[in-house]
Amino acid sequence: MRLLLALMALSAITIAQLGVGSLDGRDAPNAAITSGAIVIALVKVRIILREFMEVRHAPVLLCRLTDLWIVLAGVGLLGCYFVGMAL
Repeated sequence: MRLLLALMALSAITIAQLGVGSLDGRDAPNAAITSGAIVIALVKVRIILREFMEVRHAPVLLCRLTDLWIVLAGVGLLGCYFVGMAL
């Protein structure tokens, strides 16, 4: 039942992400939409790690390390995006 709920949540998040991606009809990059899409993707990664890769039952250190990896990936992606926009 828990996996079914996680799958339904991932499906809903995917549909929301598609909606966020189509908010702006312009071809120019929009920082708010791009940041939102990256954050939504990172939330999906965390759900997948916890529920489908069984990190939920792993030792606390592994749980914290996967959370740290998600944060670092998010900072790296957003940092690269904003630095690229500034150049």
